[in-house]
Amino acid sequence: MALSGTQIFKLLPKTNCGECGVPTCLAFAMALAGGKAELARCRYISEQAKAALTEASAPPIRTVEIGAGAEALKIGGETVLFRHEKSFINKPGLALLLTDAMDEAEIAARVKRFIELRYLRVGQNLKGDLLALKCTTGDPNKFLALLNKVRDTAGAKFILISDQPDILKAGAQALAGFKPLLYAATEANAEAMAAAAKETGCPLTVKAEGLDKLAALTAKLEALGIHDLVLDPGRRQLKRAFEDQVAIRRSALLTKFKPLGFPTIVFPCEMTDDPIQEALYAATFIAKYAGIIVLSDFQGEMLFPLLLARLNIYTDPQRPMVTEPMVYDIGAVNETSPLLVTSNFALTYFIVSGEIESSRIPARLLVVDTEGLSVLTAWAAGKFAGDLIGQAIKRSGVAERMKSRKVVIPGLAAIISGDLEEELGAEWEVLIGPREAAHITPFLKQLCHP
Repeated sequence: MALSGTQIFKLLPKTNCGECGVPTCLAFAMALAGGKAELARCRYISEQAKAALTEASAPPIRTVEIGAGAEALKIGGETVLFRHEKSFINKPGLALLLTDAMDEAEIAARVKRFIELRYLRVGQNLKGDLLALKCTTGDPNKFLALLNKVRDTAGAKFILISDQPDILKAGAQALAGFKPLLYAATEANAEAMAAAAKETGCPLTVKAEGLDKLAALTAKLEALGIHDLVLDPGRRQLKRAFEDQVAIRRSALLTKFKPLGFPTIVFPCEMTDDPIQEALYAATFIAKYAGIIVLSDFQGEMLFPLLLARLNIYTDPQRPMVTEPMVYDIGAVNETSPLLVTSNFALTYFIVSGEIESSRIPARLLVVDTEGLSVLTAWAAGKFAGDLIGQAIKRSGVAERMKSRKVVIPGLAAIISGDLEEELGAEWEVLIGPREAAHITPFLKQLCHP
């Protein structure tokens, strides 16, 4: 059960040191209760209090990591049913299926698509996450051969799929350090799968037909000491699978039913042979509420919309997407290239930079830290002001690379021109740019080639 800010405050050291980033322990407790701070930021909390708070603040859906290090994929850890209530935390992983019955050409083609189908969107690199390696032949040597072919695939995390614990154990040992997800423990092999997961230190999938059997099996595995679990209710029809996903999430969040408090895995690749229908099923499970979605293949026209849907759903609505404040050189800039200014709201940056690129006029773009606000909103909040922009120009050192001391500000913020001129000095000329980004191209052409 989540603790209130007052309950958390009673367990804090009450030093009011401010080292956590907020001025008082009470403010830090309120931030913890609201999910806006991490307990690790308090250096002086006792181990007893830390243990109590860690247990009390654990999310009702366990966070499971697949892979190792900073690039590990985290799934689960969710605390709300609907994105608008707070936000979703760990986006679902998209997996590409490979089997040991495929020929080398097919494997190579799929791995190539896994590597190459990557898209830059609002400063983020969108791509698939996992390779799901399935032993369909029952031959451990063929399965290990498949594993060895793809183990060095850039950016890949792995799911190992077999109903034979010995094969999964051998695969996990061959991928030592990669921490793959093992699939799957069933009523028939639960003890052996638990032993393989415990020995290799890998998370384990639990598969059973129906939620009652699934809950009984997770309880059994937890009693055996296996806690990093991923759930597969076993349904392969969209309606039933969808109902199971919703029921699992509601059971974990609303009734705190621990046997179902784990992330899930779904297999659209086993629900249909139609790639378009498969993509539609996958989109359904991105929204409700899969932790991993296994696809039969990656094709750009199917993968890109899924990645965008995932980006939109799992972007925190309470935190604006921002671009790093700095000077960006767009095109082959030189000492006569103009300097434009904008905010660090990601959408504003990408629209403005895109228009500059389209103009084919090399230019520098200074992105000012406005805490993720757009130009007009930032100006109204006092975060896109002439003195602040002038200071940003001076700190950037861009003047040393410019022969022409001209800076272009957005037309919507024309009112700040006087303050900017005063901050920069007489050697600078402040120009008022267009009010709309769509007019940047003709403006730059007129400015540079009058």
